[in-house]
Amino acid sequence: MQSNHYKQIVDKYQSNGNNTMKKIILIAAILCTFGFGASAQKYAFVNTDYILGNIPDYADAQTQLDELSAQWQKEIEVKFTEIDKMYKNFQNEAVLLPEDMKKKREDDIIKKEKEAKDLQKKRFGQDGDLFKKRQELVKPIQEKIYNTIEEIATAENYAVVFDKASSATLIYTNPKYDISEQVLDKLGYTYKPQQNTKTKK
Repeated sequence: MQSNHYKQIVDKYQSNGNNTMKKIILIAAILCTFGFGASAQKYAFVNTDYILGNIPDYADAQTQLDELSAQWQKEIEVKFTEIDKMYKNFQNEAVLLPEDMKKKREDDIIKKEKEAKDLQKKRFGQDGDLFKKRQELVKPIQEKIYNTIEEIATAENYAVVFDKASSATLIYTNPKYDISEQVLDKLGYTYKPQQNTKTKK
């Protein structure tokens, strides 16, 4: 039961991590000039899933995070398995134990369970080891993408850049306004063209 509870925490955290990645550029608002009329504003969009999928450093970061997560998961599961064994042994032997020995065994189990839960929190809790490692590996990639989009938006006078990967409100997008490949070009990465992508200018 403890292992299932642990896995739920890991799944929730990893899901939140993925949502954070998808929202690195939900809306980048760039105002061109104070007198710029609404009718003259230009808009574009990117697909951050596609961009990240073509960045080898991101794939490497995800691999490292997955390996660490699996390693820490196993570490915690071992501890909870030991606790389960201690508890079953205690149940089997409790009737034969004097009260002071019962109390000691109960205290030992409680102590071990607290240690396991503390480790679980340390590894996978808010601001835990996995979160910090994700920040270390992924945040620099996020910042590079954001800065590149900002540069393109400023140079080409885009008022707003939407992220197709994270916005459910974008029911339809015209491929010719997709600047994802332009972002990858500027970052210096090779990539496979998107399906139904815009024609290159």
